[in-house]
Amino acid sequence: MGTSWSNEEEKGSSSQQQQAHHQPVYHSDSEALVARTSQNPGLHTPLISKNNSHHHHVNEPNNKELAKRVQLKLPHNFEAIIKDINSDSPVDRSSSEKLYEQLHVGVFLNGRMKKYWVDKKGNNCFMVFADGLKITWAENPTHWYLHTTQTSDHGNITIAQLRNVAWLEVHGRLHTTHLTPGVTYQVAFLIMLEYASYGWDVPVNFRLTLPNGNKQEHKENFNEKPKGEWLRIPAGEFKVSSPENVGEIEFSLYEYDGGSWKKGLIVKSAIIEPKY
Repeated sequence: MGTSWSNEEEKGSSSQQQQAHHQPVYHSDSEALVARTSQNPGLHTPLISKNNSHHHHVNEPNNKELAKRVQLKLPHNFEAIIKDINSDSPVDRSSSEKLYEQLHVGVFLNGRMKKYWVDKKGNNCFMVFADGLKITWAENPTHWYLHTTQTSDHGNITIAQLRNVAWLEVHGRLHTTHLTPGVTYQVAFLIMLEYASYGWDVPVNFRLTLPNGNKQEHKENFNEKPKGEWLRIPAGEFKVSSPENVGEIEFSLYEYDGGSWKKGLIVKSAIIEPKY
């Protein structure tokens, strides 16, 4: 296992306005969606009494209120991201509330190798699980044990348990077009050191390589880390803004210069989310 990487000013008649209540409208930025009236009861035009029809304008929402009720701003590059959505978690577009509730919880991509969610500020976030990472020797059960486990936050996911290697190397990739522009992101690995771990006398390297080739690197001494709990180890951070940083980022943890045999590392995932 160990997979390779992989809104017009109002014009026209009232009939056109009524029609707009029943048809989805896509705006020029391709990310704004007007939900169907039939799918969201909150979008129905208020009922007007026959005896007070000349006062109907009192009951109707103004333009700003109407826009707020019917327009849904989809997350950045939403359609491209969910094209690889897992079949067991289809996106519910029946209402804006249901869609955003689902996106805040998260949906799985690429056969549950990745998870995508949207934070409270509307920013895209990702998690790449162990089987979505490229792990050297992962196909050899003598060195790595990749298996499915039940978690309280993500359900069934694949984790990688290090049995014995001298050459430790784990890489992951993600394209920056999936990330929200103008946001500073942090990339980190979620790992655990088992109580029976050994071979960590040489610090482990963590690295983030940006699309322009710039690298951020630092070392972590695993002997100083607590055992038996999930640890979040940053690899680096960057802002999705400059044109030269459009492309794939690569995030890595590795150690192969010391030559010692190592055991007891569990790799859960790499996480890419805004730096809070």
